Amino acid sequence: MKFRLLTLVALLLSPLCYGQDRPNIVLINADDLGWAELGCYGQDKIKTPRLDRLAAQGQRWTHFYSGAPVCSPSRNVLMTGRHTGCNDVQDLKRVDTREGNEMNLRGDWPISAQAYTLPESLKKLGYATALFGKWGLGEYGTTGAPDKHGFDTAYGYTDQRMCHTYYPPFLWDNGKKITINAPFIPGHKHQPKGEVKAENYRAQNHSSELIIDRAVDYINTRGKQGGKQPFFLYYAPLEPHVAMQPLQQWIDQYPAEWDAKPYRGQNGYLPHPRPRAAYAAMISQMDHNVGRLLDALQKNGLDKNTIVIFTSDNGTTHDVGGVDHKFFHSVLQLRGLKGQMYEGGLRVPGIVVWPGKIAPGKTIDQPAYHADIMPTLCAAVGANPGDPRGENLLPVWLGKTDTLPNRRPMVWAGGGYGGQVAVRLGNKKIMRRNLLPGKKEPGNWEVYNIASDPAEKNNIAASEGKLIEQAKQILAKEYKAAKGYPALRINAPTAAPAP
Repeated sequence: MKFRLLTLVALLLSPLCYGQDRPNIVLINADDLGWAELGCYGQDKIKTPRLDRLAAQGQRWTHFYSGAPVCSPSRNVLMTGRHTGCNDVQDLKRVDTREGNEMNLRGDWPISAQAYTLPESLKKLGYATALFGKWGLGEYGTTGAPDKHGFDTAYGYTDQRMCHTYYPPFLWDNGKKITINAPFIPGHKHQPKGEVKAENYRAQNHSSELIIDRAVDYINTRGKQGGKQPFFLYYAPLEPHVAMQPLQQWIDQYPAEWDAKPYRGQNGYLPHPRPRAAYAAMISQMDHNVGRLLDALQKNGLDKNTIVIFTSDNGTTHDVGGVDHKFFHSVLQLRGLKGQMYEGGLRVPGIVVWPGKIAPGKTIDQPAYHADIMPTLCAAVGANPGDPRGENLLPVWLGKTDTLPNRRPMVWAGGGYGGQVAVRLGNKKIMRRNLLPGKKEPGNWEVYNIASDPAEKNNIAASEGKLIEQAKQILAKEYKAAKGYPALRINAPTAAPAP
């Protein structure tokens, strides 16, 4: 009932009620970008001028969370508004599939044909819909292919494992494989000896450049058509996911003294002679490409009637592929990294701009996450959100309130790394780890007060029995193992406390 009331309020506040055209929507979802790897979130080494400017033009959310601590499950949440307790992809998973007499296909576990997505909801209102970049929710020929879930146009990668290289053999162009590099560069190699040269791990065409070119062309085409049809553009760049293969011009922006020795691929992915500079360069290259997208909107007179959202699929990756998160203070004081449900694995940038509707330069502390995006955007334009489990944030976007005191619980379940769950209720997060079936015993419940203990150093579970029971009740209602995934041992007995 609460959600229906908020949706009704949002519709009354939406531009449709004032006779204005429906806004365009640009949703940008980076890959493994840490919460504090942008200047507007405290980064002091990596240059991100365009995203810093974007944050100043709208709202910067400080307690914004991904839908999962790993790639594909998070993207499932973002596209459906349904948290990982009740969607199709609850962990990273590979699959062989067969449909009729088609040959077996290898790829990510696909979302089902029944999954109702944001582009599908917008398409019903007459939106043109386009994907540029990384999909990760099903290969062409499966139930999860982009064209089966509302995208008119799709250019880039479907398979998250292929995304380990920026010089792949091909990209998908509306269901057709288009060769871009022959030979291509695999994303993993160990070079224990000899001089490490970045140029040895490059080929003819950098995928990020091809992808942003196509996204800009798409906006230019919409502009030439006079902006008569609203569009939804989902831009999902690969950066800064390793392997590190940025263009040299961005590496050259950073000090040579950062890197005393090369990275030789010993922790996976490709070697690089200047790993710290290369990591910063990938983020700066992404920042520049986002700027190209924003410039195209302005050039075509579309920026004033476009909602722009920027976020990331999960927190900073572990120190693999040459990444050094401590050098960059990628998560500041937060605990955890990608794959973990501690703050560092889940908390991500959340920037929202809507000229004339969202006041610029405002910081929002209200907790929110990817499951909220679909219901909020649907409320903003009058689309049917289906049955989302996220919250409608439109009252906060439009400045009607700074907080949602009765917001739905934020739920995470699965997400890899041994099986784990988490529930955020108000300022407190209740979580449990090691829940996959197996020999390892499930961990005990953990409770943290995120407001007073953002570093999650003080587990207060011993004094929060009632809160743990409340979280268990929420999970009993909200969590069900998806097809193809094992049930998590959420209610397994806990170990006796140490004497």
